[in-house]
Formats: sequence, structure tokens, C-alpha cells
Amino acid sequence: MAPKSQRATPDPPRGIALLHDPLLNKGTAFTEDERDALGLRGLLPAHVHTQEEQMARVLQQLRRMADPLDKFVALNALHDRNEALFFRVISDHVDEMQPLIYTPTVGLACQRFGQIFQRPRGMFITANDRGRVASVLRNWPRKAGIIVMTDGERILGLGDQGAQGMGIPVGKLSLYTACAGVHPSLCLPVAIDVGTNNETLHADPFYIGLRQRRITGAAYDELIDELVTAAREVFPGVLIQFEDFANHNAFRLLTKYRDRICTFNDDIQGTAAVALAGLFSALRVSGGKLADQKLLFLGAGEAATGIADLTVAAMAAQGLAPAAARERCWLVDSRGLVVKGRNDLAEHKQPYAKNHEPIGDFHSAVRTIKPTAIIGVAAVGGTFTREVLEEMARINTRPIVFALSNPTSKSECTAEQAYQWTGGRALFASGSPFDPVKVEGQTFVPRQGNNSYIFPGVGLGAIVSKAQRVTDDMFMAAARILAERVDDADLAQGSLYPALSRIREVSAAIAAAVAESAYASGIAGKPRPADVLADVQSQMYDPRYSSYV
Repeated sequence: MAPKSQRATPDPPRGIALLHDPLLNKGTAFTEDERDALGLRGLLPAHVHTQEEQMARVLQQLRRMADPLDKFVALNALHDRNEALFFRVISDHVDEMQPLIYTPTVGLACQRFGQIFQRPRGMFITANDRGRVASVLRNWPRKAGIIVMTDGERILGLGDQGAQGMGIPVGKLSLYTACAGVHPSLCLPVAIDVGTNNETLHADPFYIGLRQRRITGAAYDELIDELVTAAREVFPGVLIQFEDFANHNAFRLLTKYRDRICTFNDDIQGTAAVALAGLFSALRVSGGKLADQKLLFLGAGEAATGIADLTVAAMAAQGLAPAAARERCWLVDSRGLVVKGRNDLAEHKQPYAKNHEPIGDFHSAVRTIKPTAIIGVAAVGGTFTREVLEEMARINTRPIVFALSNPTSKSECTAEQAYQWTGGRALFASGSPFDPVKVEGQTFVPRQGNNSYIFPGVGLGAIVSKAQRVTDDMFMAAARILAERVDDADLAQGSLYPALSRIREVSAAIAAAVAESAYASGIAGKPRPADVLADVQSQMYDPRYSSYV
């Protein structure tokens, strides 16, 4: 019998309606007693399968498919008919399934979203809904506890995908449940359809969104503000995660709302925490101190400045003055090194602009600045060239190389290149998955610096503690917890992150740390329980338990 907190509504639908509700449907796993009590007799074949038997069938079907996009479609169909089974498959086989339901496959799925579309999931709020967003949100049948929303303008490294960006919130929320046990009934994906400037989509007969150019300026801001206000009215206490907004909107929206509501931007803050955790792990190998590192970023957008900001805070916590810490973070954008005197610098780049002569290319920047770490977040594939990596190996005994852009086609280098071109000395992490690499007799097991290590636990902690805000201290705590979960055996094989098979354990620990931060800072919406970790674990959804009798 499931814990009370994991049961669905006390009066679930019956008969065929129950079989058509993916949140409640168990398919052939309904027991004999349940079939009698719920009007299912005759609507299912006679044999009662265990969930393990159902999962074995799903895995057999998936593993017969060669194309990752076909697997994505099959998993999406399973999600649409039997959520408990879907999340059991994902949770028990997260190493195999995460690349299918999220990066890198979700990027291609967004590009072909209209072609593979089967049934809607989540809510589409359009520019035409201005003035009635609250009434539209009331069409959602459940009480949302977390909303992941995107306007589709900057999907991964793929650019403007319009309403087809819905694949990202759906994938993120799947990971909230699979990796941190956030109950699926609390999860609401939202695509904000304000049009698209991608002319290819305008001409695509299968495109699902508005066929117009994006609204901007006051009209855009009014829609976002109406949506945020309506979401908090319809779903009191809801956590809102901003996802894959373009730089020009991401920073200002985070600044506008972060001190007013419970919200965060995963591309800025989640990426920062997972990268900082990777740095902590790398320094356990190299023996250096964070405050002594010199970081060179390829990219100067949301991810780069988010990582730099959190790293500066971590260096300051080690006693370095914030101004001195910022001097240790260097940015290279599409026009070269970010230096003072340039008249094209956006506000988020200015704190990192240096008094330095211009440098036009990344290799020259590496040679001149001599960083201890290079961090790629520009979504330009192949930019960590052999020359760059050999230079990093020349100036560092253990060069830190983070190729964090995704999907795989946008990765700055492959794991094999990083290890081969540094003689096996690179401390490497990536945004996309890579297979183990053998160099000079040693096998390296690279792991993704994937935000799924961070955001599910942060969200769970905020939900459990009923946090009124999501703070930078919470992300700092999450980074430290994640790094602590990397053991010596991981580091010995080149892994800077723990195995994904431990993700629920990691997420629970992060959630407890986030909740502790909320209680300590007075922004929790409930008293601190005697055992914070136990309180978190008691509220984690487990797809193995579901009973409706």
C-alpha cells in the first residue's frame, strides 16, 4: 500500500476513464480486487502483470529500436498512458533513459516536435491569451506545485524553436519526478507561445504554434507578468522555473522576479551550481584552492555569467574579496575577450570586463591568460581544438576542461579529444554524455555536468519547505552537497560527478540542504521538522507504490 502522501485523489475515475488517465492508469498491473472495485473487469486481458514484468516489456521494445528519436516517441507515448510505469522505467534505468528523455535527444525532438506530435501535454499560453491567462490556467485539472515555463527562444544550443520548445519543460519535469520524487500531479509544463522568428517554422505545415514573428517590448512583458501573477493566484505557493529564455530576457526576468516570488532560472543558477560542484571535485584531484584558480569561459551569456557569479561567491566564502574574485574569471564572446572599452557589452558582462588589450580568438586567449580551467558554454561545437587543449596541458599539470554545451553536436570537444590531446591529464566534464575513453592504458569514465544533478533537488527542497524564495545560498549548498557525493573511486576513474544511479539519494540530500537554508533564513512557509531529511524523503514519489482501492 502506498504512503498516504503518494496516493492520488480519494475518488479516482472508474472504468475506461481510469484507463485513459495516465496519472492513475496501471494497465495490466491492476489487481483482481482493483478490477472489481474500479469497474475494470473485462476492459483488460486476464493476466495480472507485475510492474517489473511491464517494465521488462517496455525495455525489450525500446532496445529493439536503433533511432534515439524513435525511443523518445515511444517513451513519450508511455508517459501519456501510464505515468507510474514511465517513471519506474526512467528511475530504475536513469543512465540509459535520461539521454533519451532529455539531452541530447530532446533537442532533436524539439526541432521535429510538430512531426512527432501525438497529444498535448502541459499548457500552451499564447500571445492571444492576454487579458484571460488566469481563466486559461484554470483549465488545468490539478493543483500545480511547480511550473517549468519557456518561451522557446533559446532551446539548448539550437536557437528559436517557438512553441516546439515545449519538449524542454516536459523533459525537465520528468526529471523532477524521476530524479527527486516530485509527485507528477504537481508538475505543470508551460510553453509561452509569443510567435517565432524562425522562418523555417513559419513554412512548416506541421508547426504547432503561432505563425507570426515574436512579440517584444511592453506587450511581451505584460504577458509574462500576467502569467506569473495568474499562476500564483491559481496555484498559491507555486514554484516557477524559467527555462531556455534568450539572454536579453533571461537576466532581466530573473532580476525582476527573484526577490518577489519563489522562482529561479536553471540555465543561470542550476548550471552554475553543477559547474561549481565539478570544480570542487576537480580540485580534490589537482590539490588547488578555488580562490587560486583562473577561469576562462568560452561564452558570455546566461550560463557563463551564472557560473562566474556563483564561483565568485564561493571564492569570497574562502576569504577572497569579491572584486579580486571577479578578476579571476575571464569571458570570451563572439567578438573576443570581454574587455573594458568595448561599446557592445551587455549589462551582465560588464562586471567581468578586464583592463586588457583585445584578444580576438580563444586559442590566443588561452595562451595569453594561462587559465587553470576552460569552461565552454557558447554552444559552438569543436571550439576546444587540439591547439587549445595542448596549450592547456602545457601550462597546467591537471588542466580543467568543461565542455558543457549541448546537445552533442554543440559540444566544444569530445571526451576522447580532451583526454587524448592532454595525455590523459584533463579533468573533464561535459554537457552531453560520452562513453568511457582508454588512454595510455587507463580507462576514464567521463560524466555529464548535467543540471539534473541540481535542479530536481533544489525544487523538491523548495516545495517541501514551502519556501517563499529560491536563494543563491541554496544553490551554493546544492553544489557542495553534490561535490561531497563524489567518492575517491569516482575521482580515480576521472568522474567529477557521482553515478546517475545515485541521483535520488543525491537529490534528497540537496533538498534537505535547500530546506535547511529556507528554515534558517526565515523564508520557509512551515516550521522546521525535527528531521529535515526524513521529512523530505517522506514526500518523495515512488512509482513502485500506487493503489487506488
